[in-house]
Order: sequence, then structure tokens, then C-alpha cells
Amino acid sequence: MAVTTMTTQETALSKFLTGYTAEVTSGDSKSIKAAGEKMAPGSEVFVASLPKNTLDDLVGAITKLSESGLNAVPHIVARNIENYETLDNLLGRLVREAGVDRALVLGGDRDEAVGDYSSSLELIETGLFEKHGIRKIYIGSYPEGHARIPDDILEQAIKDKLAAAEKAGLEVELVTQFCFDAQPFIDMTRRFRAQGITTPLRVGVAGPAKTLTLIKYAMACGVGPSLRALKERENMAKSMLSGETPEALLNELAQANADDPSLGLSGVHFFTFGSLIKSADFAGQHMAG
Repeated sequence: MAVTTMTTQETALSKFLTGYTAEVTSGDSKSIKAAGEKMAPGSEVFVASLPKNTLDDLVGAITKLSESGLNAVPHIVARNIENYETLDNLLGRLVREAGVDRALVLGGDRDEAVGDYSSSLELIETGLFEKHGIRKIYIGSYPEGHARIPDDILEQAIKDKLAAAEKAGLEVELVTQFCFDAQPFIDMTRRFRAQGITTPLRVGVAGPAKTLTLIKYAMACGVGPSLRALKERENMAKSMLSGETPEALLNELAQANADDPSLGLSGVHFFTFGSLIKSADFAGQHMAG
């Protein structure tokens, strides 16, 4: 029987993918089922809610993930929350009924907040996360910047959130928006490290998908210059049919992290766009070498 030896690049990618996380929506029952079948026990699955989804939908989805031995990470979005009592009830139900102990805390994309909160910092400062036994939060970051927020304000906001989380006794990890080029991830992370921000940072990447799907979601999410590069690929016509995988991007990031451990990239977060199966299969193939 032939023995396959992994190359240095394959080893770096396998290590980088180990412990990957993935994102689903609370109404995506197919992906939620696939997560239980394909992801390792204890893996983290981030759960977003669409406007049509209810709190009952969110609790139900997280309960299914928990029953499959996975750790659900619900999106808690400031601009979608009416007031303190609403947040108190939301976190209380997620902890009591679904066993949640971690969350992704976001400001949100609404032009106008529905209630009292407009930023994730305001949610962290309520004290409700630690009150309900949430022990870890994720905070978003943007390797290509944010369409509405200047870079200096974004970075100060991250520092403020980290300080508030530390004061609350919460463990923190940064997780990024996705983009299609390794350099923005590397540049942002080095900038953070130079400023004394040592918090682990998980890179967000688009899972395998048709190119048209990636472009649609990237435009909706405000992905920057790397989207233009995707659109300008020489083999675009073929790519539209066959789709894209993040293999080249992840190889570059994995190697950069191996070469420079001070980057502190903690792993990979897949944006799955309704097809967690593709992301899980991709990760499984490359972790297996």
C-alpha cells in the first residue's frame, strides 16, 4: 500500500484548517444537519438570523447543533435589539434553552437601529453577557476596511471593545469579514500586533461556491478591492461555471502564519452561503492531506 507524504505546504494548510468554524443561518436546516454529520465534535458553528427568522427559530437551530455535539455561536446584533430587556431575554433563552456560552457581537448593517443600541460596544458594556454565563465573545474586523467607517475609527472601536470585554472578564477572539486576497489579512494583523493588540484573529474566507454567488454576497457585504480582482480573472467564463475554492488563498495565509507565528492567526472561519457541505468537504479533504 502506497504511503502518501504531505508536503510542507499541505502540512501548513492542514494545521491551519484544524478547528475551523463555519457560518449558517437559523433557517438553513440542510446546513445545520450537515454540520452535525461532517464537523468534528466541539466545533463552533456561527448562527445568523435573517429578518424572517424568529427567536424560536434561532433557539431551535442552536438546540439541534448542541444535540449534535457542536458549539453554536449566535450572532447578537446591536441594531436589531430594542432595549435592555430584549437583550436580557434573548441571552437568557439562548443560555437556558440551548446551552449557549459564546456569541459573535456585531453592530449590524441597518441604517437605523430599531432600539437603544447602535454598536457592539454598547452591548458588551451592558454586563448581560457575563450575567448570563457567556464566557467568550467574537468581535468582527475588516481586512479591507468598512464602506461607512474610516479605518482609524474602526481600529479604535476594536480597542474599546477589547478593553470592555477584558473588564467584563470575557474571553475574546477577532473574526474577520471575508475577502479574496491574503495581503489585506496579513497587513491588518501586523498593524494590530504593532499596536499591541495580541488577541487571536480568525480569518474569514468564502467557502467553495460559484463565482456569481461569491460576487453577489461580496457586493452585499461590502468586500473591497479583492472583489475587483475576482471579477477580473482571465478565466472568468470558465470560473462562472466551475466555481471557486479558497485553496490558494488559504495556502498563502497558512504559510504566512507558519513563517511568522507572531501573526497569531488562530484559524479559519468559512462563510458558507447556504452550502456548509461544500466548505466541510473542502476542509476535510485538505486536513486529511
